[in-house]
Amino acid sequence: MNILIVDDEEKICDVIVEYCNKEKYNTDVAYNGQEALEKINKKNYDLLVLDIMMPKMSGFELLKKLKNNKKIPTIILSAKDQEYDKLEGFELGIDDYITKPFSPRELIARIKAILSRTNKEKQEIYKYKELEINRKAHSIKINNKQINITPKEFEILIYLIDNKEIAISREELLSKVWGYNFFGDDRTVDTHIKMLRHNLKEYRDLIQTVRSIGYKFTDET
Repeated sequence: MNILIVDDEEKICDVIVEYCNKEKYNTDVAYNGQEALEKINKKNYDLLVLDIMMPKMSGFELLKKLKNNKKIPTIILSAKDQEYDKLEGFELGIDDYITKPFSPRELIARIKAILSRTNKEKQEIYKYKELEINRKAHSIKINNKQINITPKEFEILIYLIDNKEIAISREELLSKVWGYNFFGDDRTVDTHIKMLRHNLKEYRDLIQTVRSIGYKFTDET
């Protein structure tokens, strides 16, 4: 799990990093909203621990910039304890709000709870920008419009997503999607990938060709 800690108080960041490391979480630190935004644009994070009052860009300003782009589970950690600050945070889509001074153990407990919940959601729904894939409903939507694909195309897509950033050979796709008793060849996979890319429209490039191997799914920007 990748966690980004955004706070202009270095000592607070050090404490959170120490406790996160004990839980084997990967942590990065940013000391203002602008620095955080730059890191988020380069790397996918599973959770933000975010202060409000910071130089260059506040926590609320950062959330507003992320609102229509990346939805990242967020815990606000702030000395501001007014009700309107909390309401603004929740209106911007945060998951929890903790006031300073705080208990690091309580923070970790809340991090665990949010990550556990979002992991369950990820198992059923994958979202990237305006692309939404619902495993349970066996459906794909782009800009809230249903996209029709064949069951095999859907299975291929799910298998690639489950192995994101890993190059998957055509042979592996044949065995995992069609089964070991299938007597087709590599062209079967290529044909289905071609149709899948066509159906994904502006998101076709999420499926990349890996030369001499096969394909991989990547949403790294």
